[in-house]
Amino acid sequence: MAKFSLCLLLLFAVLVGHGIVELEATHHIYSRLQTPQNETKTPWDYRFQPYRTGYHFQPPWHWINDPNGPMIYKGIYHLFYQYNPKGAVWGNIVWAHSTSRDLINWFPHPPTIFPSQKSDVNGCWSGSATILPGEKPVILYTGIDPDKKQVQNIAYPKDLSDPYLKEWVKSDKNPLMAPDNVNNINASSFRDPTTAWQGPDNIWRVAIGSKINDLGFAILYKSKDFLNWVKAKRPLHATRHTGMWECVDFYPVATNSQCGLDTSTLGPNVKHVLKISLDDTKHDYYTIGSYNYTTDKYTPDKGLIDGDAGLKYDYGKFYASKTFFDSAKNRRILWGWINESQSVADDIKKGWAGVQAIPRNIYLDGSGKQLVQWPVSELEQLRSSPPVNVFDKRLEAGELHEVTGVTAAQYRPRWTHAQWLCNTKNASVRGGLGPFGLRVLASSDSQEYTSVFFRVFKKADNKPVVLMCSDQSRSSLNEDNDKTTYGAFVDVDPIKEKLSLRSLIDHSIVESFGGSGRACITARVYPITAIEDKARLYAFNNATEGVTISTLSAWSMKKAQIS
Repeated sequence: MAKFSLCLLLLFAVLVGHGIVELEATHHIYSRLQTPQNETKTPWDYRFQPYRTGYHFQPPWHWINDPNGPMIYKGIYHLFYQYNPKGAVWGNIVWAHSTSRDLINWFPHPPTIFPSQKSDVNGCWSGSATILPGEKPVILYTGIDPDKKQVQNIAYPKDLSDPYLKEWVKSDKNPLMAPDNVNNINASSFRDPTTAWQGPDNIWRVAIGSKINDLGFAILYKSKDFLNWVKAKRPLHATRHTGMWECVDFYPVATNSQCGLDTSTLGPNVKHVLKISLDDTKHDYYTIGSYNYTTDKYTPDKGLIDGDAGLKYDYGKFYASKTFFDSAKNRRILWGWINESQSVADDIKKGWAGVQAIPRNIYLDGSGKQLVQWPVSELEQLRSSPPVNVFDKRLEAGELHEVTGVTAAQYRPRWTHAQWLCNTKNASVRGGLGPFGLRVLASSDSQEYTSVFFRVFKKADNKPVVLMCSDQSRSSLNEDNDKTTYGAFVDVDPIKEKLSLRSLIDHSIVESFGGSGRACITARVYPITAIEDKARLYAFNNATEGVTISTLSAWSMKKAQIS
């Protein structure tokens, strides 16, 4: 039952002032699943659903959300995630578990952590893994106790000689951290412990998201032995008007290298990243700043903003993310949850909901002002050869060019200024330099398509500004879907450097990286007609000036092994 996909490399060149802008786009696109001989398609059989992903992580059935405790142990990558084993809606949450040798092909194991103690009888919510000295992994996670209070628990591998860590045991001292009348913690907003870090004083620290009214903050706890934890006098960081901080992540990044750092790393060439998942907006925001381990205070760099006006990992559907240090390849890897855009009724009908984004390598940009994200290189192993190539193809103003020879299948919004611009100046609104980009998961009659594109504006001082958009407004004829259009400004100078776009297209996912990973936008789309072999792929230029496709390359790709 073979299933193949496609990787498309596209290079545009357009004139901007006295420079050349190059738009490079890589696409991974899946074709339809063939029905095995003597088998009949049934609507409940996930193998024959046109929206099932081919290389993004998802189990065969049911609801998933936050990635939890990713790590590498004895050469094996581990992904735990929030999972409902009983249905396609949130509830009955346990920690499901899969392992991989390459972050792309995954093998499932039985759930690792599930309600079995008084401290987690009503649910085992998100948390993180920490590798203790001696290569001993532990998990800190949020449990829901009989009074529906959120408390923090610990679990250990039963057998450290097992590289797959299939069995875990919980401490009889759980919960290790709990709200009470003394520590002034909101018992319904106290969750998602971070990976712990150890200071030069050998004391461990861990941060836990919380709020009081609209004040969001990361509570700090300290421990000498990882079992007895004491709440610090002050939070690691706090910001008003942000609400609940979920899935806090806190980690160091190198200022002079793209290499990742162990979570406990300090030094002169080190900055720190504080990421918060805002419950009010369902987006992940981050700041870059300085951490003083003596005072245990984090201070964002000047000009960076906490909350929903600040930097995002991803400007589309991407939430509850979690990083880990990959010691085998000296890099930091980012996981994130991609939620649905269909109705709950549609999720129940198809029997599953939620997907994990492709794991991304994440590091500090050379400017020191933002992070860069890029799909892990292991994804390229799915490419087959030879590619389909197109060179020096001129797209005149308003022209649409179909890429043939491949199979092209795979809330009320809070508007940012970029998102507002993308919404008012969507792919159908012509400008001088843009929109130009890609039309994916498109029907042949242009009734359905998703556009990923750029516009180049000029500021009052004639300096160019680059806007990246992912326009879902015409993605589906199903009006019940969330078809929010997303946008982000890309911090590149198109006169001095090339402008790149890489999009991973996988049935119902369009995961895009602009400016070599400086801006990321992920969308879920559910076309009705542009599915399987009826989906089309186009390069387009709806600007008033012409564009030249310097290079277009498309690779067929094999299906990842995810079960």
